[in-house]
Parts: sequence; C-alpha cells; structure tokens
Amino acid sequence: MKYKFLGNTGVLVSELCFGTMTFGGEGYWEAIGRLQQEEGSALVKTALDSGINFFDTANVYSYGKSETILGQALKDLGLKHSEVVIATKARGRMAPGANQIGLSRLHIMDSVNESLERLGTDHIDLFYIHGVDVETSLEETMRGLEDIVRSGKVRYLGVSNHAAWQIMKANGIAEKNGWTKFVACQHYYTIAGRDLERELIPMMKDQNLALMPWSPLAGGFLSGKYSRGKEASGENRRDNFDFPPIDKEKAYDIIDVIEPIAKAHSVSVAQIALSWLLHQQSVTSVIIGAKKPEQLKENIAATSILLTPEDLEKLNAISALKTEYPQWMFERQGRDRIPG
Repeated sequence: MKYKFLGNTGVLVSELCFGTMTFGGEGYWEAIGRLQQEEGSALVKTALDSGINFFDTANVYSYGKSETILGQALKDLGLKHSEVVIATKARGRMAPGANQIGLSRLHIMDSVNESLERLGTDHIDLFYIHGVDVETSLEETMRGLEDIVRSGKVRYLGVSNHAAWQIMKANGIAEKNGWTKFVACQHYYTIAGRDLERELIPMMKDQNLALMPWSPLAGGFLSGKYSRGKEASGENRRDNFDFPPIDKEKAYDIIDVIEPIAKAHSVSVAQIALSWLLHQQSVTSVIIGAKKPEQLKENIAATSILLTPEDLEKLNAISALKTEYPQWMFERQGRDRIPG
C-alpha cells in the first residue's frame, strides 16, 4: 500500500480509501448494501490489515447508520483516532424538517455535531460538502465551514460533486476572508466515465487539490459481471440501482479491451479498471466499497498490478473523451508556441 499527501497538506492517506456506503441498508440505500455491525467491522479490519488508513462515510448513508457502524468498528478494533483518517459529508436530507437539508450555516453546524456523536469521536479529519445547494450562497456555506474548523470539530475541508468554477469561487471567497480553503475533491471518475478530465482535473492539478474518485467501477458495471449480450442476474448492484449514468455501449467497448489485458495479468476486469485509476497521476486515493471480505481483498490486490505502457495506451485510447471546445483550440494554438 502506497501513501500520498492529501493535497497541499502534510497528511498522508493510503492510495485506497475504504468507503462505507454499503453499511446500514436503510431506505434508499438498501439497494446498495445492508451490512450490519459484525459484517462492517470485519471489512474495516480487512482494510486496516491491508494498510488502508483512510475511511469514507457520509451522514446521509442510511441516515447516519453508516457513520455509527464505522465508528463502532474502529472502537471495537481498539484504534486510536490518530491512526486513521476519517472523512464524512453533509448536504443531503436527514429528516422531514424544513432545515434538515442543504449547506446553510445552520445545517452544517447541526450535521457536524450529529456526525461526531454517531462516529464516537471529537473531531472529523476531512469534512466534505456533499453536492451543490443552489438555495444557499457560497459565502454562507464557506462561513459555516470556517466556523466548524475554528471550533476544532473539523481538521480539513473537501468538496464533492461541484463544478470547477464553483470550487474556485468558493476557495476565492475563503482566501479573501482568511478562511479555510478546500484541500480535497471527491468526484465521479472511472475509465468508463472520464468527464472529469475536461475542466476539473486541470483545475485540481493547478490548485494542488487531492482527488478521491468515487464509483471507480462505474456502479459495478466494470465488476466483470457485465458484458455485451450478457443478461442481468438480478443480484448485481446495477440490476437494481442503475447509477451513475454511463454510455453503456462505450463501456462494453472498454470491457472488450480490458478483458484480454486482465487475462494477460491473471487478474479480473475490476482489478484492471482500478489499476488504471491508480496509474493516473491526478488521483490521490481511490474509494472502494465492498459487501464481502473476498471482494474487498480482490480490490485491494489491484494496488500490486503494474500496467505496461502498451496496456495503458490501449486503455487510454478506447476510453478517451471526444475533444470539445475550447480544448481543441488550446491544442491548435499550442502547436507553434515553441519554435522549431
């Protein structure tokens, strides 16, 4: 297991981050996973034994139950908080009340207090805003985030599912006021969905922000259980929860290229998809989830796969984005910038 710095901080996180969205199984999240305490604790131990020190959850995952299971697992294993990095998020609806959703200063502060109680800790290492709240100004959100950092309840701030301009605007507001800026981004990124490369990844590189891709297997589509013409079994996550949206025909083309590469390395399709992400310099830590220990171990084993330049060339070519404006103009105008 390798470790990388969390953006421009001095904090080291493992190249894989264990995500706990499969914990709890309450309401909307039942289709993703229904793991309870014993099963969750076993997976947390497997992750720790492999060298993973980075754990991701969110208040909205099973309406807090995921946080509770993760916190109890770490306690049962006798872990000191200083031995791990814990990330959680807030924005989603947590109850029917009018103010039980969003990124207002009120909801941010309430959410942090509730997450701390469920996690059983006195601080959160990395706190993300879990999407856009169009009804709340970025100024108010950044002020609320500054308050929870100054209170000592949060160490670092992250942002998830925002556009590049929104992240730059938010950090600009923070810099102008002497407030805490975002150091990390959690966004959807996979070989089957490389949209992030248009605007977000160039911005992250320029600003030295950490990138934690979520759904690296495209919601299970790259798990190896799907191929062109193969019928759904009804037992896979995508069969009951068809998200995130992907171009399935292009994804099948990508799988067609992955399969012989996987065979050559004596590994699975999923491991090659994860390995491709781990080979991307822009990626800090890939978020992986699991329902079973053997599934988690297989995903962790992807860290030991060394793709050849030829492998990467084939994978990059089949999954490449179509060049759009203004990228094609950047490329055209850059050709003669240096004489000769």
